[in-house]
Amino acid sequence: MWREGLEDDLGEPVPLRGEPARVVSLVPSLTEAVAVSAPGLLAGATDYCTHPSTLDVPRVGGSKYPTVDAVLDLDPDLVIANSEENRPEDVEALRANGIPVWVTAAPASVPNGLASVRRLLTQGLGLDEPGWLVAAEESWRDTEPIWATAIVPVWRRPWVVVGRDTFAGDVLARLGVANAYAEHEDRYPRPRLDELNALLHNGSANLVVLPDEPYEFTGEDGPEAFAGSPCALVNGRLLTWYGPSLVDARAELAAALRPGSPVVAQ
Repeated sequence: MWREGLEDDLGEPVPLRGEPARVVSLVPSLTEAVAVSAPGLLAGATDYCTHPSTLDVPRVGGSKYPTVDAVLDLDPDLVIANSEENRPEDVEALRANGIPVWVTAAPASVPNGLASVRRLLTQGLGLDEPGWLVAAEESWRDTEPIWATAIVPVWRRPWVVVGRDTFAGDVLARLGVANAYAEHEDRYPRPRLDELNALLHNGSANLVVLPDEPYEFTGEDGPEAFAGSPCALVNGRLLTWYGPSLVDARAELAAALRPGSPVVAQ
């Protein structure tokens, strides 16, 4: 029996016949959310779906450039995609081949992200609300007073930073760290390095947050570009994934950001 009225985050219909039994996820954070909430439901995932570490399913290429034929070969009942991480042409190719696709929107906040996951799990997949989701909502309900203003690069060569209306920006704000580019017109601005250092030198920012994904910043690759300024190396998954990792993310990120923890390159 067809399930009537199902729509993804973008308002597109998702024609499902019954509850999906074979799901392919093209979004790493949602792969983790589905795998933890319904073990055995996933029939495939991308090469970048690294959690849970025990996940043993066929891989279909990268998130941005999955192999559509590999997805089709798995004969899924549903494919999960994201409006920011996946290309519209791949989504359309799957739909043209008769595969229902649930596209999630790029969340602008922690509540947005968790609400999107809840819809996917409970409405799209027909699951009961998982306990981790309730625990994550409780963990991130409060917002700390602002104690720092950060630049948050996610790429270099060229430099790309977190801008307005992003999940990562809201995570940091709830930990008391404002985003220096929160009012920028772009969600991911591309400022020059001299502009970033100028903000640090004139006091508009006093911290650099360097995640290890999508670009893998390390103690030897990143802090040297901001010599003399505090740089916090953080787990990018905890900063950007809206799934079970959020349950423990608050405490781990707070420890990494705490004054005295950041490294200062000379």
